[in-house]
Amino acid sequence: MAEVTTLASGLGMGESARWHGNELWFADWIAGTISALDANGDVRRVAAVPSFPISFDWLPDGRMTVVSGADGTVLLEVPNAGLVPVADLRGISEFPWNEIAVHPSGNIYVNGIGYDYSGEMQETGVIALIGQDGSVQKVADGLAFPNGMLVSGDGATLVVAESNAGRLTSFRIREDGGLDPEGTWASMEGSAPDGICWDGSGGIWFAEVPGERCVRVRQGGEVLQTVQLEHGCFSCAAGGDDGGLLFMMTAQWPEAMDPAADSTGRVMGLRVK
Repeated sequence: MAEVTTLASGLGMGESARWHGNELWFADWIAGTISALDANGDVRRVAAVPSFPISFDWLPDGRMTVVSGADGTVLLEVPNAGLVPVADLRGISEFPWNEIAVHPSGNIYVNGIGYDYSGEMQETGVIALIGQDGSVQKVADGLAFPNGMLVSGDGATLVVAESNAGRLTSFRIREDGGLDPEGTWASMEGSAPDGICWDGSGGIWFAEVPGERCVRVRQGGEVLQTVQLEHGCFSCAAGGDDGGLLFMMTAQWPEAMDPAADSTGRVMGLRVK
């Protein structure tokens, strides 16, 4: 049986794992950076981001778009200029913004938790749509701490992890980019799903911090596989040459949020079916 291995260490708190261009890309929320890990185990810093939460995805033309969460700003990679602001989300919510997912059309979805981290848990999370024309509008609300978010390959469905509700929730994506609620994609009562990724066969992997694990589920909630870890798992991505390598971002929680604490963040890898 394959074993979990450490692919990189010494990170502050790794998040937003993405397989892109034959490399694993991730954000380090403590360092305020986006980096890429290649097949040789070398990590290269790609960009610095003003504030966390940090999340990123790529437009159809290949340019990277980035969330600077506390600033409520979405940045766009511009040749010879770096990351420049393209959208201000503070008119929709003054609270931190979190995950991003780009639609094949070029529309951009960004979710926000809708309340102060230090406050009482609330179901006030939102999803904003940034249109191809630069317009910004709210397309969903009432979410319980929206976290990881995905768009299906056919562009028809958006799935978001609601960490405080223990579920993955789906929306039908309209032609105009709006969202129609479809209900619960998978109920995972007692869990707190964080980052998510497709498993390559219609299922979803979700990372979980309090459970210190990564879980693969089928639509409807059937658990297909569980990977138990030593530390909290914040994000995951399926990749590798054949898509059969699962990358998991882990760190000690809540110590990882203390910049003065030891850097326990790691990239873990596991060969999966």
